[in-house]
Amino acid sequence: MKLNLSLFGIWIVLSVGLTAQGQEKVWLWSSGEMPFQNEEEAGTEKPALPSLQLYSTDGRDNHSGAAVVICPGGGYGGLAIDHEGHQPAKWFNEQGVSAFVLHYRLGSQGYHYPAQLADVQRAIRYVRAHAAEYGLDPNRIAVMGFSAGGHLASMAATLYDREVYEAQDAVDEVSARPDFAVLCYPVISMDGEITHSGSRRNLLGTEKAGDERLAASVSSEKNVTAETPPTFLFQTDADTAVPAENAVRFYLALRENGVSAELHCYQDGPHGVGLYRGDPVLGTWSGLLANWLRASSFFSPSQPRLPLQGVVTLDGEPVSWGMLTFYPENEHFPITSIRVRRGKFAAPADLGPVAGKARISFEGSIWESTGDPTDESVTLDSLSPEDESPVELELKPGMEQLTLDYVSE
Repeated sequence: MKLNLSLFGIWIVLSVGLTAQGQEKVWLWSSGEMPFQNEEEAGTEKPALPSLQLYSTDGRDNHSGAAVVICPGGGYGGLAIDHEGHQPAKWFNEQGVSAFVLHYRLGSQGYHYPAQLADVQRAIRYVRAHAAEYGLDPNRIAVMGFSAGGHLASMAATLYDREVYEAQDAVDEVSARPDFAVLCYPVISMDGEITHSGSRRNLLGTEKAGDERLAASVSSEKNVTAETPPTFLFQTDADTAVPAENAVRFYLALRENGVSAELHCYQDGPHGVGLYRGDPVLGTWSGLLANWLRASSFFSPSQPRLPLQGVVTLDGEPVSWGMLTFYPENEHFPITSIRVRRGKFAAPADLGPVAGKARISFEGSIWESTGDPTDESVTLDSLSPEDESPVELELKPGMEQLTLDYVSE
């Protein structure tokens, strides 16, 4: 027996409780009100209804209040739901982030653009509209995509305000703009020289696959603006299915529009690797992503930063080269490193450490000034060997001058 629940007046959500994977599932649309309904599927017993698989961290000790909508790849013809859906969702849960895996409509089911864009817009709106229910911050919602799912995520990041369907209810009154985007070996362009031809054909449909004007309108590198959210891109140079030019073009478009971005292009690795955690080189990309998300204030609301300057000595000499790294007590807050040159350091407020209690780590050298071959670069967490307690400070407004005297031996 199916139970229909009415949310926000006219929006119908079918809840099926726990699935075989042990995750709650919700439908994005009711079968009678889904935009771009395939007439061949309308009224069938199992229509291709887009859904979200929920991996919530609400109630867990590491719950950060952040969320991500994940779009698995599959060339718009299938869904790589395990290594590009379930596994990344579990990884995000490890970081304290609630994940929502999007099962969007496919070209192989007879659905073509703009049905997929409607699905991802609705998914982001659903998460934002239900933020209080899942203990989420509506201003820290990311979209992530792999391969063709990366194209869908890039459309979400660039075409969030393109009206492709009529609003149905209160869910559609909230913004579809993601606050961050994570694109993994993404299909970006529909340019025939670099696109994945199968993705283009499945997205646009056989009859429109040759329509260059339509293809250009969904080539995401052409749709970047200054309002596109900060983006992390991961790619391999060896990828022949979706060439690195896709990610590179998008990265350059972000730079041109002044959007914060980070691109990692590994030399080796095939297409479609997912997390690939068993590979000692390629498997490091998720750690780089975690670093970027933390630095971008995704794991926590943006915290006030402080301007800071000061003097650093090592064994009585001004540090010729080095850095101070501030580790906030709250593991979700951004880590800040400040370079030391000729014994001094300085950081403006926007690049300074987060206010609050922090541990300070030092790396540096005085070799440049002493010329002594024994003066090699050292890493120190305490001020001297006699006192091994870590250097910890309560960073407060007005503390603009700091003096640290390190002893290495």
